Amino acid sequence: MKIAFIYPGQGAQYAGMGKEIYEKYEEAKEIFERADEALGFNISKLCFEGPEEELMKTENTQPAILTVSVALTRVLQKRGVKPDVTAGLSLGEYSSLVLAEALDFEDAVRLVKKRGKYMQEVVPEGVGTMAAILGLPNEEVEEICRIASEVGVVEPANYNCPGQLVVSGEVKAVERAVELAKERGAKKAVVLAVSAPFHCSMLKEAGELLAKELDKVEIKDLKVPVISNVTADYVQKDKVKELLIKQVSHPVLWEQSVRKMIEDGVDTFIEIGPGKTLSGFVKKIDRSRTVLNFEDEESLMKALSALGV
Repeated sequence: MKIAFIYPGQGAQYAGMGKEIYEKYEEAKEIFERADEALGFNISKLCFEGPEEELMKTENTQPAILTVSVALTRVLQKRGVKPDVTAGLSLGEYSSLVLAEALDFEDAVRLVKKRGKYMQEVVPEGVGTMAAILGLPNEEVEEICRIASEVGVVEPANYNCPGQLVVSGEVKAVERAVELAKERGAKKAVVLAVSAPFHCSMLKEAGELLAKELDKVEIKDLKVPVISNVTADYVQKDKVKELLIKQVSHPVLWEQSVRKMIEDGVDTFIEIGPGKTLSGFVKKIDRSRTVLNFEDEESLMKALSALGV
């Protein structure tokens, strides 16, 4: 069995995430306590109780999801489940780097809080947005972006799975891309309820601000291979910071990352963290793989049983 641990990004959060595991497993509780201390406020309470509007703020969402993902990972590791490779979608890449021991957890949780703040603030609210386009080939969506770029910035942002590409940019250009996609027979083309145009060139400044924070942290040798969102290939230690900076304003090559892991023999994917979004993407990419998820006690028991642990 060749296992990949995969980690969700922003949008997977919900009030109550991680609570059951925190209460039952000491190794998970320790991670939540370390997060509270590193951030100087009670992120655990926000994960467990909300309120939703606070949890939805990008600068809170990112450290909250990271904390839950890392806490759950500790529970699996304690039970002897080891990955051969790891990848995370956007924010989830930080969970992968913590798993690989390239980033200290405390550094990571502080970094993603700042990352969330910068991603939110560099583009004033109402200026940028994102849209999901379903049922068209990637090449056609890329062409739609080129045409719609006549009215403003619009670029591919998330290559999620076959026939699902999210675009990002200025509101009028994204709306134009949605119109064009509908005209070309997209199954679905909808503007998303997001507060910023993530993973496009409009966020370049956020990457530059993040670079200053990354200067303060040490990247250590990777103990587990990590696939980068930017390249859909393995990350080398000396490229980690550069790729994390680029990741903010470049498209997330998720489908390509999963295909790379499959090509290298991964037969079992375990999504660790809130929700099952990535599990759905992997199934659409290759139905023949085993896909498990772990976000609470019930899913943990199912996963351990499937893994024969």
